[in-house]
Amino acid sequence: MAMIVIAALLLQAAVPAGEEPVAPYVQQDANAGATPVAGDALWRAFHGRAGVDRIVEGLVARNVADPRISDIFKGQDLVRLRRTLKEQFCYILGGGCTYTGRDMKAAHKDMGLQQADLGALVENLQAAMRAEGVPFAAQNRLLAKLAPMKREVVVR
Repeated sequence: MAMIVIAALLLQAAVPAGEEPVAPYVQQDANAGATPVAGDALWRAFHGRAGVDRIVEGLVARNVADPRISDIFKGQDLVRLRRTLKEQFCYILGGGCTYTGRDMKAAHKDMGLQQADLGALVENLQAAMRAEGVPFAAQNRLLAKLAPMKREVVVR
């Protein structure tokens, strides 16, 4: 019993005041929402880890500044968001990363995301990929991998 109390206190101490910890979940690559592509051509087209890092940084910055969807990101853990997006993109693009985030349905639960929100996010992702110089065909391959996730994140 004492171990449970200690664990609870440590968990509370690790979470900033006023914020709830992320509910426990099974960490597995399947949570990324898509299987990785075969080979390394797509990974190279995205300029490897450094390119993915720049794309994610640009995407998050665009989303936070975008008046259409900026409210969605208020109060979110942007450090965690950046980390899990980098892992997700790296995993899907065949970069050999492990994805440690929640599954798409759980990660977006109760956010009330609409089709227009997703459209704005995709536009921002495309702009971030263009800024990185990712070829159009490579952009489309990633978007095709991400598109089925719409069923899990958009409210019907």
